[in-house]
Amino acid sequence: MNAEAQGGRSAQLKHTGLRPGWTTGACATAATTAAYTALLTGDFPDPVSITLPKGQTPAFALAVEELTTEGASAGVVKDAGDDPDVTHGALVRSTVRKLPPGSGVVFRAGPGVGTVTLPGLPLEVGEPAVNPVPRRLMREHVERVAAEHGVAGDVEITVSVDHGEEIARSTWNGRLGILGGLSILGTTGVVVPYSCSAWIDSIRRGVDVARAAGLTHVAGCTGSTSEKTVVAEYGLPDIALLDMGDFAGAVLKYVRRHPVDRLTICGGFAKLSKLAAGHLDLHSARSQVNKPFLADLARTGGADEELASRIATANTGLEALRLCEAAGVRLGDLVAARAREEALSVLRGAPVAVDVICVDRAGVVVGRG
Repeated sequence: MNAEAQGGRSAQLKHTGLRPGWTTGACATAATTAAYTALLTGDFPDPVSITLPKGQTPAFALAVEELTTEGASAGVVKDAGDDPDVTHGALVRSTVRKLPPGSGVVFRAGPGVGTVTLPGLPLEVGEPAVNPVPRRLMREHVERVAAEHGVAGDVEITVSVDHGEEIARSTWNGRLGILGGLSILGTTGVVVPYSCSAWIDSIRRGVDVARAAGLTHVAGCTGSTSEKTVVAEYGLPDIALLDMGDFAGAVLKYVRRHPVDRLTICGGFAKLSKLAAGHLDLHSARSQVNKPFLADLARTGGADEELASRIATANTGLEALRLCEAAGVRLGDLVAARAREEALSVLRGAPVAVDVICVDRAGVVVGRG
């Protein structure tokens, strides 16, 4: 069966025609391979080729190379392809230094790479934020180069990213307790343009961190306004706030498998009306506000046919809400209650109490369920 028939990442790329890119983990592996080769031979391979988990063998041009008596450093500029990745264009560096026999491979966080400070991530507290798959790739490539030259491969690898601490402000790292810079990420080494996987993975890691911290109440929020609302309502700490964005289904499905005592879902009225209508992806390209659905919901709350007709033909969900507010019909509460029902149906009996809060664009609570 061909990739298009199978679907998945390869089919997505073929369908869109967009150019894939490389993860920070792939870039760090390439830089490490080049630096270690130079440390043993005096010469930097440029371009340097690596082998990714699924067998691809990309070649990377070196942007930086430096050989001293202390070690060797190489750098690769990350190319994220056509994906709007905040790390696109970042210079990922690796400095490799020999260690005494038996030391193995040791990882360090250089400038611009974060350090783990909270439990719940796939790394221990105090470790550099170099994720498990990139670590494995770097170890494998160190072992390969070491075997080619008849040495043991006991080295210290320090990964850094130029301006990484600044770039990290646009990521979830601070909330996850990864301080000082970026994470070195990637499970396949390949960045698929406009892939949702990174965001969904960050949601999962957010739940893991909250659970590991002993929190029993988390909130999935569609944006900063809804985050402020749940903080004001419940006084939740940052690590209890899940940047759900449009991925309500990702939150619910992960919490179903990894329960917490209580989940609050908070978001804009229009987005949560989509959840109420049964959509788990709230992005405007993949689901729309269903005004006839809102009209039917309003009828259950006492709306007459004239009002229901106006709701069904409203320009936006917010307009439908305002029409109901003027008529004394609590559409916000009706949407929140129905969204809660949908959430509970996805949770399938998991021991999680759920409440839903709808807000308008100013952050005013317009519905609870």
